[in-house]
Amino acid sequence: MPPPARPATTIVRVYEEQPFPGVACVWRRTTPSTAVARIVPDGCTDIIYSAATGDVFVAGPDTVGHVTPMRSGALFGVRFGPGVGPSALGVPAVELRDQRVPLEALWGPSSRLEDALGAADDPCAVLASAAVARLRETPPEPVVGAIASAVSSSSVGELAWSLGFSARQLHRRSLAAFGYGPKVLHRVLRFDRAVKLAWAGVPFADIAHRTGYADQAHLSREVRELAGVPLGQLIRP
Repeated sequence: MPPPARPATTIVRVYEEQPFPGVACVWRRTTPSTAVARIVPDGCTDIIYSAATGDVFVAGPDTVGHVTPMRSGALFGVRFGPGVGPSALGVPAVELRDQRVPLEALWGPSSRLEDALGAADDPCAVLASAAVARLRETPPEPVVGAIASAVSSSSVGELAWSLGFSARQLHRRSLAAFGYGPKVLHRVLRFDRAVKLAWAGVPFADIAHRTGYADQAHLSREVRELAGVPLGQLIRP
């Protein structure tokens, strides 16, 4: 299967995802030489370890696509589904929006984790185990999943009413959990579904219909605004 949106790049590289209980997935990306990658919004938060530098950092939820330099070597990551990361990281998602933050700025001194990662045969398992341990201590509130599952099918007013919130309360809860207000969250999650269908080879007109865009032109405009390039270019190997 082709890779999902977040690791889509403009270079030849190897990317692999694997399931891991308690998180969305773990992943590894190997880049053979210095190049660039295009990162696009997916509503998720990742903890990433660079084997080349030893750095461990958090990639917060993005609002728009951006191109970032990639040095040669391997990256290992654990991905939290939308709304889950803040519970493990201990800060509201809005504080991480469009940011790349050293993990030690959130968890404190991390030399023990860094040593374990450097010695591990499977750094992904080390990262994920640390993340899951944090989630056991501070699991996400149930309302987070309710917002994520319903935001694409309800108006802001309807969703707020169904959850017993005012519109302002819903907006604050959404910013804290996802880094976005409900309307932006809807755009990002719809975009992510569309990109995954495009990777799977679904015709663009069918993608627009299946994901709730008015038409293919609407899909094209949204992809350009959120990714910075047309959909066909975004999924090009």
